[in-house]
Amino acid sequence: MSSAANRRAVIDVGTNSVKVLVGDVSPDGTVTPVLETSEQTRLGRGFYETHRLQTEPIVATAAAVARFAQRARQAGAETVRVIATSAARDAENRAELIHALEAAADGPVEVISGDTEAEWAFAGVCSAPELTFPRLLVLDVGGGSTEFILGQHGRPEFRQSFQLGSVRLLERLQPGDAPTPAALAHARAELGAFIRQSVAPVIATPWPRGKPERVVGVGGSTSILALIKAGVGTFDRELIERTRFSRSELTDLVARLWSLPLAERRRLPGLPPERADVILIGAAIYEAVLNELDLPELSVSTRGLRFAALLQP
Repeated sequence: MSSAANRRAVIDVGTNSVKVLVGDVSPDGTVTPVLETSEQTRLGRGFYETHRLQTEPIVATAAAVARFAQRARQAGAETVRVIATSAARDAENRAELIHALEAAADGPVEVISGDTEAEWAFAGVCSAPELTFPRLLVLDVGGGSTEFILGQHGRPEFRQSFQLGSVRLLERLQPGDAPTPAALAHARAELGAFIRQSVAPVIATPWPRGKPERVVGVGGSTSILALIKAGVGTFDRELIERTRFSRSELTDLVARLWSLPLAERRRLPGLPPERADVILIGAAIYEAVLNELDLPELSVSTRGLRFAALLQP
């Protein structure tokens, strides 16, 4: 590590998984990752019926946070920041979760708002120099919500979080281990209606100068889709960030994933077996956004919320 760099860590507690990023932050704001991994704990499992987090996923999530905090400190992180997003924001028993996480991390936990989550996702994507200048729409599909952020020159102009998450919809739509064509048609209809009715009227307003030049997906789902497209089983940041999906390519990939039973999806290179159920919804959300908002192509970024969180004071 350069003597001018500050090694920091951020642990991101999401609805579907816990992720950690340890990186060296230079004085000019460049983040160089040194440790980046995740563990699925499905914190939001069973949450959307009762709005209460269940004991078992809370315990599993706290255990993952404890492991990641220890690994971050062993990697030389001077600070370890823990942030929590959608499920923590909405839970009636949020205090129970926070208590467990703070004990696990031996430090405070921040529950960030949907607006903050969106703003940081955009800032993280724009930490890649080539994405600083175009007019961008950044889509961050998480387990409990999806953030839409529009901006240019590295600055967000519009941001909003919608209750359109992969775990949330998986539990409601219940496509099953071997989805049928009818199940896919139903999911597409539900997603299309939501975007037309709830997203399009809101997001169309900030587009008086035309649609964005680039649409960038950030988060686990798009990285996984990029690896599946390439048939590569290991994380490769450069390959992922070179990936582009046309609307027709994304539609074909969604159809392919929904045509496979769970056991076959678990064997696909690039798709972690524990994500083989929820990827159906994540992919379908991106497909629906492109179709309903008439956007031609989806790019992929591995830089998002956690990159920006490292840069915050």
